[in-house]
Amino acid sequence: ARVGFLNLPHGRVDIPCFMPVGTLGAMKGLKHAVLEKLECNLMLANTYHLYLRLGIKTVEKYVGLHNFTTWNKNFLTDSGGFRVFSFSDLRKIDLKGVHFKFHIDGSYHYFTSEGIFAMQEIFGSDIIMPLDICSSYGIDYNEANLYTNITTNWASSTFKSSKNRKEGYNGLLFLITQGNFFKDLRKRSINDILELDSPGIAIGGISVGEPREKYLEILEYSFLLIPKEKPRYVMGIGTPHYILNAIYYGIDIFDCFNPARITRHGSLLTDNGIMCIGRKEYKDDTSKVEKNCICTLCKRYSRGYLRHLIKSKELFGIVLASEHNIHYMFRLIS
Repeated sequence: ARVGFLNLPHGRVDIPCFMPVGTLGAMKGLKHAVLEKLECNLMLANTYHLYLRLGIKTVEKYVGLHNFTTWNKNFLTDSGGFRVFSFSDLRKIDLKGVHFKFHIDGSYHYFTSEGIFAMQEIFGSDIIMPLDICSSYGIDYNEANLYTNITTNWASSTFKSSKNRKEGYNGLLFLITQGNFFKDLRKRSINDILELDSPGIAIGGISVGEPREKYLEILEYSFLLIPKEKPRYVMGIGTPHYILNAIYYGIDIFDCFNPARITRHGSLLTDNGIMCIGRKEYKDDTSKVEKNCICTLCKRYSRGYLRHLIKSKELFGIVLASEHNIHYMFRLIS
């Protein structure tokens, strides 16, 4: 485990760092002011969704994502590759990129490694993530080997694009290592990525449905291969236990939409585990959700009132629960 900070274009980010997921430039149910009060200096946005739902030209007119959203802290933008590859029946991979069909309107698109970098350059992203293939747990060695090789080739192409960036743009490129759950592929991927010498390294393709023991095995194995001076980012983990495991192994950045997603079902993160506020036992409960929490919910409202809001499908209940869960995550890290 280690503590420190990263100097990024829009300010310092203390590590370890939990990065809230603001897919379209905002976290669901939360104002930027809530995150700013928590001293959140890094938010994740998704290139796939911004490209398809907003459009690159709109962001270009605003001269970047920061101006468009008024978020004056740092943005990490991922390629959206995980989303593309989750629709296995709607995409086709080649050596340069991926053809895919947008699941909302059926339109066809083509993502290349160079194109993904160019989009994120227009966004003005502070940390850029390249296109990669996040393969599923349980695939065979040959398939994992193919996807690892393609990911490395895309990383190399993206790295070349980063050397020809537009003048004045100083976002940092974090390259992604893959390899599925085969250690020799993991080692080769990490060594190949390290040769490119990008500012940071991401470990991708874990926490994708594998047993917890396998997750920890690959996390520890990968961590030991990455030099200490490189910032380390594990993609797509966000449950408290997984985060604490990652911190133990010296991981600096992690993200997950789980803290916001589970509020839709009335689930709250607490020091005693997940509280399912929809249970009947909380109907007349006048106590606060968590005594040592300073979020709006815990300072003012009772468990019974929140249960009423959630059961009635009132948006205010989701807002309160989302703020609480984010407060919990930042309190856990601090």
